[in-house]
Amino acid sequence: MRLDEHLPALLLALPLLGAFSAPLVGKGSRRWVELLLPVLSGLTFAVAAALLHRVSVGGTQLYVMGAERAGLALPSGMSLPIRIVLEVDALSALMAASGSLVAFACALFAVPYMRRFSGFDKFASLYFLLVAGMLGMEVTGDLFNFFVFLEIASVASYGLVAFWRDRPEAIEAGLKYTVVSTVAALMVLFAAGFLYGNHGVLNMAAIASRVDLGVADKVAMALLFGSLAMKAGAVPMHMWLPDAYGEAPSCVSALLVSVSQASLYGLFRTSFSLFGLPRVAPLLGWGLVVLGLLSMFVGVTMAIVQKEIKRLMAYHAISQTGYMLLGVGVGLVASLSPARMESFGLVAIGGALYHVINHAMYKGLLFLTAGAVYYSAGTRMLDQMGGLARNMPKTASLFALAAAAIAGLPPVNGFTSKLLIYQSSYALSPFLAAVGMITSVLTLASFVKIFQSAFLGPALPELSEVREVPAPMLAGMALLALAIAGLSLLPGPVLEHMVMPAARALADRGAYIAAVMGGGM
Repeated sequence: MRLDEHLPALLLALPLLGAFSAPLVGKGSRRWVELLLPVLSGLTFAVAAALLHRVSVGGTQLYVMGAERAGLALPSGMSLPIRIVLEVDALSALMAASGSLVAFACALFAVPYMRRFSGFDKFASLYFLLVAGMLGMEVTGDLFNFFVFLEIASVASYGLVAFWRDRPEAIEAGLKYTVVSTVAALMVLFAAGFLYGNHGVLNMAAIASRVDLGVADKVAMALLFGSLAMKAGAVPMHMWLPDAYGEAPSCVSALLVSVSQASLYGLFRTSFSLFGLPRVAPLLGWGLVVLGLLSMFVGVTMAIVQKEIKRLMAYHAISQTGYMLLGVGVGLVASLSPARMESFGLVAIGGALYHVINHAMYKGLLFLTAGAVYYSAGTRMLDQMGGLARNMPKTASLFALAAAAIAGLPPVNGFTSKLLIYQSSYALSPFLAAVGMITSVLTLASFVKIFQSAFLGPALPELSEVREVPAPMLAGMALLALAIAGLSLLPGPVLEHMVMPAARALADRGAYIAAVMGGGM
């Protein structure tokens, strides 16, 4: 038995093992849990990286739970996909690798950051559950199991968002997130019910091969589009996100960015692979474009007026999500014409997916730097900060790198992905590119304001004793900074070997269906 045949299952088994073992290990000593969290998170990232390599070499990987030999297609003679099928193509492998890297960095950061508080075994258990839910959403090939993993991630998020249970704002944020997530999950479940009732299957490739866009299919399409856009934090369904990101511990806020991107992955996957037929592609594409423009503009304008650093960053997360929606929307609209798809459609999708990965890294780093400031200075209010670069030079430098990336300054990675989105969206409509560039200018202005308020200027007397954060917190931030540096210095190889294969996997609906439905099934 070769271990690499079981990578998809191992990717989910490791965080689930951590979730169930953390409370048991915590009975002995907190130090064991502090060791368990980064070690298992690091192993999960290693498995995700190995899976990404395996997909890049061998193509889409299928893993059938309950088959005689895992990794094989379903037994011959079965006309319909049954059992649980994990389907990992270039897109889902890239998303899993990105999310698990952020989870590893946040785990390193969390060990000293959470040391001042009790209940670390419970925190670690919920953290592992959140990671398992995120990764499960990205590698499952079954719509009902997508709902199950969405619920796992949501339930874990409730507890982590409200972890500071002595803060009324945290309890309110947790309740708001609970209501929104419950509504969204019910919509996904109802959509699965409509599709199962109409087609008799739950495997997404099997559903896609049978979609006829009747009434049941259209209802399911609307439910999935609305619920996943809500979970991704797209305007006007973003009301939960600033509170949740703002009140969760900073290591959780950074991970929630990648968790929201798992819902974004689901939105893109269903829009292309499930319902991406010529009859509805323009509607879905322009729907994504409109949500993207609204998210970009509303998010950045709301961020500018914020005085609390994490809420400001949360609104910028909404704004950056708009770029991803815009790029994939442009690609979906262009998919109606092979010539337009070849000239700018794939570039738009590639730019959006590159921005997904970039955003996970630099927004994760920004939230961790905000947590470092709170850890050392004891405040999240910008008007109570000043001159922190003198006592926290490493944190200030890491913040500056992430701020340059989110603003799209060359040659940092955010510039490359935004440029691809600008070029491709301009080919569809110059107005789309203009909104994107204006948003970038406002983003730059906002982060200049943060850097000036928090790290420059005269040092406040009450902050004179502030010191740099412990080494594990710096290590977590440095890991994301290294990822940003790699994405910035090697855009060509990243695009050629990782991003564009993912873009083609998303755009090629037939290949996604054939990966499961082909092979004598």
